[in-house]
Amino acid sequence: MNEKDANWIGLTLAGARPRAIAALYRYFRDLDMAEEAFQEASLRALRNWPRNGPPRDPAAWLILVGRNSGIDAIRKQARFDTLPEEERISDTSDAETDIADRIDEAHYRDDILRLLFVCCHPDLPATQQMALALRIVSGLTVPQIARAFLVSEAAMEQRITRAKARIAKSGSRFQTPDAVERSERVGVVAAMIYLVFNEGYSSSGERSDTNTFAVEAIRLGRLLLGLFPAEPELMGLLALMLIQHSRDAARFNGNGEIILLDDQDRGLWDRDMIAEGLALIDKAMRHRRPGIFQIQAAIAALHARADRAENTDWEQIELLYRTLETLQPSPVITLNRAVAVSRIAGPQAALDLIEPLSDVLGNYFYFHGLRGGLLKDLGRIDEARTAFGLAIARANTTAEAVHIRAHLDSLEQLGT
Repeated sequence: MNEKDANWIGLTLAGARPRAIAALYRYFRDLDMAEEAFQEASLRALRNWPRNGPPRDPAAWLILVGRNSGIDAIRKQARFDTLPEEERISDTSDAETDIADRIDEAHYRDDILRLLFVCCHPDLPATQQMALALRIVSGLTVPQIARAFLVSEAAMEQRITRAKARIAKSGSRFQTPDAVERSERVGVVAAMIYLVFNEGYSSSGERSDTNTFAVEAIRLGRLLLGLFPAEPELMGLLALMLIQHSRDAARFNGNGEIILLDDQDRGLWDRDMIAEGLALIDKAMRHRRPGIFQIQAAIAALHARADRAENTDWEQIELLYRTLETLQPSPVITLNRAVAVSRIAGPQAALDLIEPLSDVLGNYFYFHGLRGGLLKDLGRIDEARTAFGLAIARANTTAEAVHIRAHLDSLEQLGT
């Protein structure tokens, strides 16, 4: 299989995964079996699709092949035992003969959200809920999820394994949660969707497949808002993702190098996405129930409304970050507020704000990158060089490392 085939098949599998995994879990009521069936179907796709071309509906093909391989696995495992009753392994209404025609009908439409709510079972701690959903629904690897949570890969592997075991032990049924259950879990589901988006957004200059995560997160955000059309936080979530994703075409140059927000060609921003996001923010604010996604969306909107970087309302952005710190205290939020502080009160004020965060954010790329930039602005070249070196060592992508290397090169021109 050549590189071109590998690329389009990889993208197709990533896009079809949420729907396929959700349907396979409907059949088998077992997360591990659903994953294994999808992996077997993916292997067959890698063998067959380069020769035969993609099927009309890749997700339906993967569901059918995965279902058959899963049933074969059950038969082999049972050996001479009687095959389990049909209702234990599938819904009789999901006939193989018309699966391709029915996959987009209402019977399947909400499968992914049902699976999200299963992963966000109240018996699980919030961190396990999000980690499991990221792994099962969106197919992020353990290293990707570990990086998102700032923990080791081994710790994340254990977290996901424990979550699967607790789901299996609970006997959670694959059904649409009632109104009370949905209300209890919607916050965790929303947070998980944003983590999926952020993984794709932060890595989109590095790997083409990660853009799938951002697009999938936006799609899931729309579905979730469809279930809760009067929930302002979900309006804020969707608005935030739309406005951030609107800048995608301007965030990297032709060499895949990062272009900072101030230097982006704002003519490349997707104005339709921005307009939709701004309308959602305005609608959310009328509910007068502010939340963390609404505030983050409002910050993104202030950037989007500035026709030039120098017209950005940094005072208002700093105030919004203060509000966000009150609602959700976090060193990362304080780090982001420091950027606004540097524009208002100068680099020393921002440096004073982030220095107490050195212990908790010592392994965080953006902490050392921002600190290096502030030290550079203050003319403390040796200290800036050290900070940039620490940032490169903690870069998550090649683009991040290249960006910091450019700062180091500029320090050489300034001299010591």
